[in-house]
Amino acid sequence: MATLLYHLGKFSYRHRWPVLLAWVVLVALLATAAVTFRVPVTDSFSIPGTESQETVDMLQERFPERSGGQATVVLTAPDDENVTSQTHEQAVRDTAREIKGIDGVESVTDPFELYEEGYDEALHSDELRSTLMESGMEQARADYDSELSSAEDDAVEQARAAVEAQYPEGAPGREQALKQAEEQAREQVAAQAPVFDEETVRPQVEEEVDRRIADDDLPQEAVEEIDDQVKQEIPLFSEDETTALLAVQFTEPDGSVASETVDALLDSGTEAEQAGLTVDFSGQSISVAEVSGIHGGEGVGLLIALVVLALNFGAVVAAGIPILMALAGSGAGMALLYALSQVLDLTSTAPLLALMLGLAVGIDYSLFILARHRHQILEGMDPKESTGRAIGTAGSAVVFAGVTVVIALLGLAIVRIPFLTVMGMAAAMTVTFSVLVAITLLPAVLGLLGTKVGSGRIPGLGARAERALTAESTLGSRWAAAVTRRPLITTLSVLIVLGLALLPLQDMRLGLPTDKSSAPESTQHQAYDTVTDKFGEGYNASLLVVVESDDTGAADQVREDLEGLDGVTAVQPPVHNDAEDTAMIVVVPDEGPSAEATEGLLHDIRDARQGWESDTDSTITVTGATATSIDTSERIAEAMPLFLSVVVGLALVLLMLVFRSVLVPIKAALGFVLSMGAALGATVAVFQWGYGSDLLGITPTDTLLSFLPIVLIGTLFGLAMDYEVFLVSRMREDFVHGSDARRAVVTGFRSSARVVVSAAVIMISVFASFVFSDNTTIQPVAFALTIGVLVDAFLVRMTLVPAVMALFGKAAWWLPRWMERVLPNVDIEGENLRTEVPEHGSGR
Repeated sequence: MATLLYHLGKFSYRHRWPVLLAWVVLVALLATAAVTFRVPVTDSFSIPGTESQETVDMLQERFPERSGGQATVVLTAPDDENVTSQTHEQAVRDTAREIKGIDGVESVTDPFELYEEGYDEALHSDELRSTLMESGMEQARADYDSELSSAEDDAVEQARAAVEAQYPEGAPGREQALKQAEEQAREQVAAQAPVFDEETVRPQVEEEVDRRIADDDLPQEAVEEIDDQVKQEIPLFSEDETTALLAVQFTEPDGSVASETVDALLDSGTEAEQAGLTVDFSGQSISVAEVSGIHGGEGVGLLIALVVLALNFGAVVAAGIPILMALAGSGAGMALLYALSQVLDLTSTAPLLALMLGLAVGIDYSLFILARHRHQILEGMDPKESTGRAIGTAGSAVVFAGVTVVIALLGLAIVRIPFLTVMGMAAAMTVTFSVLVAITLLPAVLGLLGTKVGSGRIPGLGARAERALTAESTLGSRWAAAVTRRPLITTLSVLIVLGLALLPLQDMRLGLPTDKSSAPESTQHQAYDTVTDKFGEGYNASLLVVVESDDTGAADQVREDLEGLDGVTAVQPPVHNDAEDTAMIVVVPDEGPSAEATEGLLHDIRDARQGWESDTDSTITVTGATATSIDTSERIAEAMPLFLSVVVGLALVLLMLVFRSVLVPIKAALGFVLSMGAALGATVAVFQWGYGSDLLGITPTDTLLSFLPIVLIGTLFGLAMDYEVFLVSRMREDFVHGSDARRAVVTGFRSSARVVVSAAVIMISVFASFVFSDNTTIQPVAFALTIGVLVDAFLVRMTLVPAVMALFGKAAWWLPRWMERVLPNVDIEGENLRTEVPEHGSGR
């Protein structure tokens, strides 16, 4: 490979103008294709094979009017005021009416319309009529008894008056006569009074009940009872009546809703705000609209990279070349990515990850080759020959590293989650173009510059940079000597530090982003907090239970069963489709979407449904955003061991081919695992525990991105192997050429440490700049990669690796003879190049 790349480098050098023109034409064609075929990114994704996704697919057929995305408008009245007051009610109604008129909105659920419908239904219900009839009959009986009692009292009074007129006060027999007269009066009234005739009274009561229902002239007690009952059935009013919710149904799925639709929705709360209401919005489409796209703030990383390159090369021209190459490679890759966006279903995160990796590796790959070229130029080699040898040697390592990164990224397909596969493919495109640029466009640019590659020397830095390339004693060599002086102590110290960094992993929990994970000042976060405060956090984590049965009563039975489960706050009435063969039941958990109790409730429902299905002769499934998040996390967790095994196994095989050693691959693979663990541990500490989150402008959450570990494995693996190859290959080169094993560690480290440090700092800067992005999905990925590169480059590769190599000495390069014969010889440092293409034009 080294010989092939050597000739490719010299070809590009000699034919620089055609190569440059070819790249210009290629980028122009890709850019044209991107503009022509690009479609908006989407953040709707599917997880084939999971119960939640299969249920969603079924509901799109059974409930087509509910197949689009959803958003919630949260309207809150000021302190001590009710949203149900006349003024606020009108503002809510007007807002709902305005939203209904937005293009792309299928429907809006107005709580006041629901209240009117529910009140009217309750008003004309058999239950209310029966209650009023019973009350009316009781009142009629009471009135009859009252009239009878009054007649008896009048008769008794008259009878007593007659006896008292006949028997003066104190006359014998007076009391007995009075008593007898009272009894006779009561008997006479009872005998003469008509009997209470229910058959006669009931029609009269029915007529009065019907009149009062028609005139809405109900007793106050009945009105209050109906009001409470109806509002309890409507989950869009808070218990204290200070908050109302509007449920918005889009025509398109979440993530595919047009930005104009979302913008119009966000502008719809103006009148309500003028009426004194606080208006916030939540929903996946709202979050996507606020964070999607590339906003340019990430360019800070490029500025830092330029400063590092200037310090490394001490010349403006040399410092600018890697930046230019990275932009060319990333630009071509991004253009191809957008040109294919119609078939790839890009999420907003995929282009960001592709750009982030493309810029980082693009700068590093060009830096490695350019550093080798400058070193050879300073030794007096002819620029054309130096270019060929730089491409043949450092370029071989670049190709190996790039292929490793691409394989790891494409390996994300193992998880069988389409949006992760697309993310891997997107990043693989920019990495591939970065490699192609480094081995073709870069030598063509070097051909244009010739000996002027070091032009634009920076005073004080230029001479210092050149001395560092040729000096025997450098900071790198002194560091290597220090860590190899007592290799066992160094090794144990690094392992202790990394072990401590792994401790937070015991609290790592995975899930998908929620409105709670968005920026605190964002409208969706405010909406989440308001719903939690006024309704309960479980209302942000609803589970959707779907019952398939020809018997509509089956759903009611399942609802009763759901109400009996622990951890359930409320279960809403079933909603049937037009065919009445499928019903949806919304279950509100006690806790939020990221809570372990909510995950437990999902499993409880799925565990208990077999018995319910048997009792009701139905099929029961569970879906919803919360169920999808849990299913996705579990799918990724299942795939993690296999993916990690493939990646680590790939590392062992590739590094064994490159270094022809048993220890070096094992050490490299274990080092990668430690770096990955430390990166995840730090991410847990910041994004879950909240340490330093305010400083970084990060909102702590209960969970990390479910796909973060697997994306980190796929990307960090390739980057870690970059540093391993560039550092250890020089050590092997010196060892093969006769240097003592421990001495080869120091001399090899000295030759590559400066460029590896620069490359690591650049990559850290690029990744860190994305931490401050407003995309809450890319933030933890960028942070984990920042920490991962920091730990891997400086603790593992530049400290642990030389210490372990020195500790094992010559045994580090041991390889069984049978493996020596079986393994092909992969020459990435150009050992064969030195014999096949003798040096010339060196000037020595």
